[in-house]
Amino acid sequence: MSALKRTPLYEAHAKAGAKLIDFGGWEMPVQYAGILEEHRTVRNRAGLFDVSHMGEVDVRGPQALEMVNMLITNDTTKLADGQILYSPMCYETGGIVDDLLVYRHGEDHLLLVVNASNTDKDFAWISQLAAGFDVKLENVSARTAQLALQGPLAEGILQRISDTDLTQIKYYWFTNGKVAGIECLISRTGYTGEDGFELYCTPESAVTLWDEILSAGRAEGVQPIGLGARDTLRFEACLPLYGNELGENISPLEAGLGIFVKLDKADFTGKQALAAQKAAGVPRKSVGFEMIDRGIPRSHYPLALNGREIGFVTSGSFSPSLEKNIGLGLIEATEAQVGREIEVVVRGKGLRARIVAKPFYKRS
Repeated sequence: MSALKRTPLYEAHAKAGAKLIDFGGWEMPVQYAGILEEHRTVRNRAGLFDVSHMGEVDVRGPQALEMVNMLITNDTTKLADGQILYSPMCYETGGIVDDLLVYRHGEDHLLLVVNASNTDKDFAWISQLAAGFDVKLENVSARTAQLALQGPLAEGILQRISDTDLTQIKYYWFTNGKVAGIECLISRTGYTGEDGFELYCTPESAVTLWDEILSAGRAEGVQPIGLGARDTLRFEACLPLYGNELGENISPLEAGLGIFVKLDKADFTGKQALAAQKAAGVPRKSVGFEMIDRGIPRSHYPLALNGREIGFVTSGSFSPSLEKNIGLGLIEATEAQVGREIEVVVRGKGLRARIVAKPFYKRS
């Protein structure tokens, strides 16, 4: 068994009393004070996440834009310098390799941010496609640390220690600047359903940056946040997770990501399969539901209608914001009406649930 990888902030997590777990081969904090408390801290104030395990791939060269446009379902040609794009990346079959963020530094320089557990697989996949283009790829994950400050107070707290006017960074845009005297790429993005920033810096600077942000937000009760609350936060906002809502046997059209699939752009990997699926009628649909009966829906539990299996749970949890047990599921598209009662099958027993509109939570 290979040793777990650690981020530059491992010692800081251990010192803060975090409960550490194996997350996709990384030893990561799942919680500090407790998932419920950490979740509410982010919703009401601001919380600080270590997301240095995420993967970063640097793409440079005269055909960088063209190559990435062939790689993903969204359209890179619409991006301006300093803008960020979210997109699925698909196989020829239309199944999802991963979902990622594209940062445009310039026409000949893009940064791709991919999911931690998929970094090696993604880099191999991207390299295969890039071979036909005049580009240079580099996996810069080991040279990049990433912190995320998320929550309604995030901007005010970060502004105290930043030399950049953060009000000028729009949602899904980025700039380079100094935070606590440390050179960072400052990005107005996140995975919680709240406003906030993701900061990319060198691994050597990560501990200082972490400490300075916690210090700047101490009066407001800023806390470090683990992966447990990161999951309940993203789940309430219906942000998909690879391995749950997304996977090689799920298309972005089924996952409810059709808005990020530009079938009218030039060719891209998976275009034919996705166009055919759309023309024939997308067979499955991602839905949100809340429990009527007591019980927490768990990933992969079957979903049924009148005793007939129609799909499965992709994510499920108690929602700290709604104080209800809720779930996301992938079911037959013909049965995906809001208001419809379905059953979550737990150990052979059907528990009643109702399909509801998504997202469960939207910040005011």
